[in-house]
Amino acid sequence: MGSRNRLQEINHELKKIFTWNYLKGLVVNPAQLPFMAFLIIVAELILNVLIVEKVPYTEIDWKAYMQECEGFLNGTLDYSKLRGDTGPLVYPAGFVYIYSLFYFLTEKGNNIKLAQYIFIGVYILLLSLVLRIYIKTKKVPPYVLAITILTSYRIHSIHILRMFNDPVAVLFLYISINFFLDSKWYLGSIFYSLAVSIKMNILLYAPALFFFYLINLGLKDTIKQLFTCGMIQFVLGLPFLIVNPVAYIKGSFDLGRVFNHTWTVNYRFLDIKLFESVYFHLTLLSIHIMLLLICLPMCIKYFQSYCRLKFVQKQVQPQIEAKNKERKSKLKKDIKMKINSNIDKEEKLSKEQEQFINSFEMMLQKSSQKSGNKISKKIVNNESEKAYSINFDILSQLFVLPMFLVNFIGIVCARSLHYQFYSWYFHTLPYLLWCTNYTIIIRFLILALIEFCWNTYPSTDITSAMLHVCHISILYGVCKKMSTELKMASKIQ
Repeated sequence: MGSRNRLQEINHELKKIFTWNYLKGLVVNPAQLPFMAFLIIVAELILNVLIVEKVPYTEIDWKAYMQECEGFLNGTLDYSKLRGDTGPLVYPAGFVYIYSLFYFLTEKGNNIKLAQYIFIGVYILLLSLVLRIYIKTKKVPPYVLAITILTSYRIHSIHILRMFNDPVAVLFLYISINFFLDSKWYLGSIFYSLAVSIKMNILLYAPALFFFYLINLGLKDTIKQLFTCGMIQFVLGLPFLIVNPVAYIKGSFDLGRVFNHTWTVNYRFLDIKLFESVYFHLTLLSIHIMLLLICLPMCIKYFQSYCRLKFVQKQVQPQIEAKNKERKSKLKKDIKMKINSNIDKEEKLSKEQEQFINSFEMMLQKSSQKSGNKISKKIVNNESEKAYSINFDILSQLFVLPMFLVNFIGIVCARSLHYQFYSWYFHTLPYLLWCTNYTIIIRFLILALIEFCWNTYPSTDITSAMLHVCHISILYGVCKKMSTELKMASKIQ
């Protein structure tokens, strides 16, 4: 009987899968993203292999990375003496260790194709972690992610053809965000700090993460998490700190670094002197701080709601599971009782009509089985409709949006964006745009214009200005919607 019920359930699920609403949901329903996410991963794997095999490799920074790591592997621990063709080493110690590993794996950096295949692995893992965040938040339709991810020329170039360190840093960041979503605080802190140790831009998330710690953990445990992050930086940098601490700190965490105007994507329209001016940099820093002061109070309220609802989840989830277990047990008893009752009725009927039982015995048995099946199916369906279920994963939105927003503010106020910096926020753009009230057409238009700006080389006055317009439009749309939602929530309370 158990196997028959299982077959009925499978048959019911198969019928549901081949309905128009279900198939449509695979494309437009954020709750049905897992299937599309699997297809995206498979498509990306195939696409990236084709890129490696068909598109010529162009050298930019890989050789310099290998030269910097070679100096370290030869025993040089003074950061001021570690250099490559593009200049001095300007990344923290985590970068040195990871790219030293790549140095060994790729025959001193000479096996370019193997390095590209390693970066295919990096990108597929990064993409899996990004899609897991989108699956949890249930915010963005599957077709949006498929179009955005699969059609970005620049992102594939950054990861597979150029092998910059930015994607590696972002990979560790997304690992940490996934751990934070699972409430694994120490693992989240460890991987966040590892991400910072590869490239300093990950610190753009720090203001949001600090308040996330504070609201969820309190001051004492926040200090523990900050200590964990700090210790990782200290341990990784220790060999270099012992030899020349000033050179290490100045080289890997240089906040006053002046970027080359030749590579800028966002400020091509500025005169070189103005672009390199200290006052221009201070102005951008002031705007950055001002925007954080405006947006962080809203982010804090989101974090507070996340914390409260997570507490409710801890209280309610065991009760829901216990109740569903109880209902499942009751369901089995009800099925047995109904089937037995049905068989008894059939038997009574056959006794009253003894003269027919011999000739119609087989027919009555089949009828009894069919009737029993209908009863059990009806109970199963009714029970599934009544089952208790609360999808707590959607709470992730209250954490993810503030994190992505604070990073995006840093992008908007960046003193210069180089082409590889697109990886810092590319995968967050669909999420941010779907947190605005803009129409679908406007959202896709902004995504397309941003992609166009990043694909234009060298950048022009028009593309730089257009990129700022797109960024400001997203920032305005997100903040406006957040403000409206918080006002509505306060009225309800």
